[in-house]
This record gives sequence, structure tokens and C-alpha cells, in this order.
Amino acid sequence: MARKQFDLIVFDWDGTLMDSTAVIVNCIQAAAKDLGLPIPDQKAASHVIGLSLQNAMEVALPDIDPKYYPRMVERYRYHYLNQDGGLVLFDGVHEMLNDLSQQGYFLAVATGKSRVGLNRALNASKLLSLFDATRCADETFSKPHPAMLQELTRELGQDMKRTVMIGDTTHDLLLAQNAGASGIAVHYGAHTVAELQALNPLYAANSVAELHAWLGTNG
Repeated sequence: MARKQFDLIVFDWDGTLMDSTAVIVNCIQAAAKDLGLPIPDQKAASHVIGLSLQNAMEVALPDIDPKYYPRMVERYRYHYLNQDGGLVLFDGVHEMLNDLSQQGYFLAVATGKSRVGLNRALNASKLLSLFDATRCADETFSKPHPAMLQELTRELGQDMKRTVMIGDTTHDLLLAQNAGASGIAVHYGAHTVAELQALNPLYAANSVAELHAWLGTNG
């Protein structure tokens, strides 16, 4: 059966499929505290979710000596690795991805996580077999550069105009815009509704169930 708009559906990971926003914010703040640096508030720490780790630390703490950024990354990883085993997918993610896969969509992930981090999360959540391709921030340019979507469409032989990027941050929507793909926002992650709506997403979902239903009708 011909699909309506899309052949390739690309998901962000943290804050879109996995309920990890609060943990990431806490780990950024704990890393800064460890090093005696100014501690970013919740808004500043959540805004950088989706960027590569180095970029995230530079944006969250723009006024510190650059020598601290690699140390911030190191301390962040220390704290995150002590907590990521307890992270869970948002309700309905397994069902949505299984349904989309059975309908014949190509499914992919574009994430600010490292390859090691994403592989660990995919294995723990038992989602590895559902994705046709994945791209991580330590393999290419960080969001919102269009490279992730360009590489995924090329790898899977797909048309950018029939590709949609789904994410909880403005970085995800700007990635879609920069690549010439469609963008869908989810309102349950890191960035505010106002920030996301300013980028005019094709659709905005308040839950995984809403997203699943919209894709089933319109995807």
C-alpha cells in the first residue's frame, strides 16, 4: 500500500523515545558542581540536549575557560553511566515502532548521543532490530547541521522530501529544515512548546500515543 507522505521516519532519541531529559539535566549540573564551575539552571541545561556532548557543554557554560569543556564531558559521562541503567522508554514507544516497521516504513535514529551510548541504549531497550540505520554525534556533524539526515537518506536510498525528522528540541526541527525534510515536534521533552512552535513543525504531539495516531493517519 502506498504511504501518504513519508517513506523514512527518523527519530531523535533522548526526550523523544527515551524519558531521559531530567537525568541529562541533573548530570550536566552535577558535572559543573564537581569542577566548581557555575551550575547551569534547568532551562540552560535542558536547552543543549540533542547536541554533541562537547557542543552541549560549550553552549550550557559559554563563559568558562575552554580547558574545562573536556573535563565537563568526562564528569558528565561518569554521572550518566551511573544512572542510565534505570532509564525507560516513554509509554507506547515499543508499540509505535513495531507498528511502523510492520507497515514497511524505513526507521532511523539521529541523536546527539555517542555511538557507544546509543548502542547501549538500543540493546537495553531491545529496539536495535527495529531501526534500519542510525547516526550519532561522534560520527558526523552535530545537529542542526543537515549531515545526519543527508547521510541516513543516502545510506537507505531514500528521498529527503519523503523523510520526516521527529524530535523534542529546536535542534531537531532545525536539522529537518536545513536538510529539506519535514519536521514533527513532541511536546513532552526538553524544549518548550513556544520554542518548538516558533519553527512551524508539520505536527506537534503531546504524547507518544498522539504521535502514533497521527503517523497512522497521515504518515
